[in-house]
Amino acid sequence: MSTKQGDLALLNDPIAQDLLQSNNVAHLGYIWFDGTPRVTPIWFYWNGEEIIMASPPGMPKIEALKQNPDVALTIDKDEWPYKVLQIRGKVNVDMVDGIPVEYADCAERYFGPEVGPGWIQQVDEMFGRMFRFCLQPEWVGLLDFEERFPETFARAMAG
Repeated sequence: MSTKQGDLALLNDPIAQDLLQSNNVAHLGYIWFDGTPRVTPIWFYWNGEEIIMASPPGMPKIEALKQNPDVALTIDKDEWPYKVLQIRGKVNVDMVDGIPVEYADCAERYFGPEVGPGWIQQVDEMFGRMFRFCLQPEWVGLLDFEERFPETFARAMAG
């Protein structure tokens, strides 16, 4: 029997682990000051317990996240059969001097070892500090469109 949607154990599934280690961009959903939802693409780093993200000072989402830390994060592959990891939880937001180590790791993962360090140097020169925010998963969903389908499809296929 497969692990039920919502169970944190889904983070240990090979598909989830593949997505967590991928260089796919995540999509962070959060609530804006007026109560409307927003989604933004973002780099992420999985440390085995939390998703770590970072943004330079002045990014509007930071103040919104401080006001309402409830978020949803999706990491997916856009080829068939789709693989989708969904995580809900709260973020803790902290200002750090310099560049968070996880952000530097992301730069190398996304840009490669030749370009990543140069990107980090530029960002450090421009800002000198960043906001680091950590998402502690409280709910996890996994879709693979082979064994785990959205609920409506699964019910229809079961007939």
